[in-house]
Amino acid sequence: MKAFIVDKYKKMGPLRLADMPDPQFGANDVLVRIEASAINLLDSKVRDGEFKLFLPYRPPFILGHDLAGTVLRVGANIRQFKAGDEVYGRPRDLRAGTFAEFIAVDAADLALKPTSLSMEQAASIPLVGLTAWQALVEVGKVKPSQKVFIQAGSGGVGTFAIQLAKHLGATVATTTSTANIALVKSLGADVAIDYKTQDFEQVLSGYDLVLNSQDAKTLAKSVNVLKPGGKLISISGPPDVPFARSLRLNLFLRFVMRVLSRGILKKAKIRGVDYSFLFMRAEGQQLREIAKLIDAGAIRPVVDKVFPFAQTPEALAYVETGRAKGKVVIAVSQ
Repeated sequence: MKAFIVDKYKKMGPLRLADMPDPQFGANDVLVRIEASAINLLDSKVRDGEFKLFLPYRPPFILGHDLAGTVLRVGANIRQFKAGDEVYGRPRDLRAGTFAEFIAVDAADLALKPTSLSMEQAASIPLVGLTAWQALVEVGKVKPSQKVFIQAGSGGVGTFAIQLAKHLGATVATTTSTANIALVKSLGADVAIDYKTQDFEQVLSGYDLVLNSQDAKTLAKSVNVLKPGGKLISISGPPDVPFARSLRLNLFLRFVMRVLSRGILKKAKIRGVDYSFLFMRAEGQQLREIAKLIDAGAIRPVVDKVFPFAQTPEALAYVETGRAKGKVVIAVSQ
């Protein structure tokens, strides 16, 4: 099969189109013909080697973390899917590889795709949808009338998280550029802060939850907009010890993560707020819940551009510019 691979870990390294063996297929797997995939900044970080200590892919490996496609075969233990089903998902860590024509995915990581979406639209959802769900529903436990601050509202996670937070009944603030104010408000943002002219730390206060996706400076400032007892959830780091334990990392790596998170944990303790690092996991059941919300019209995908499969490297480079509104998708089947 055709696939885009990483030959070696390298910052801004190239992707190479190659002929790869067909996926190995197990009793708990679903073999999927990939119709569409999507680009995430996670792809850049994996290619650059930023996560190789706890996501040790062995080059050459296929990149890509989102898929929508058609089931070709199911394993002997699978009853919930059959050949011909249209599915979407985010394969679990160390089984990623959606910049390809086919993939074998653990059935627990898949769900039937939302019927109201095209393959390209559905492919834009899994990683950002699961990230937002796990941050706001699972960890944050957002309730009606709470105040939620979602950074980078016009990005992939931001466009989804704004809509989910509004569905949960929250008042939502976000940051974005001047050009994207109308977009984030159309998604439900109650407060849209132009980061080029305003400092969110001077505008916001008394928030129940912050979803941080930016740099260390922004993370530190985010503590100050929370009320005592509030929650600061970061998807951009630093990783903490509970994260290390969840991956069963060795004592040295746990120590490293304790050092990395010491500064923000100290700030959070002084302010009386809770800090946690979130590295989303694959979860088909949550994707089923998300599909219901999408088909009910509560959440809509935001797709900036669709690139043909042959232009996957160009699509990744475009996302790395930081200018995309919502998600960038790859039409694999074309």
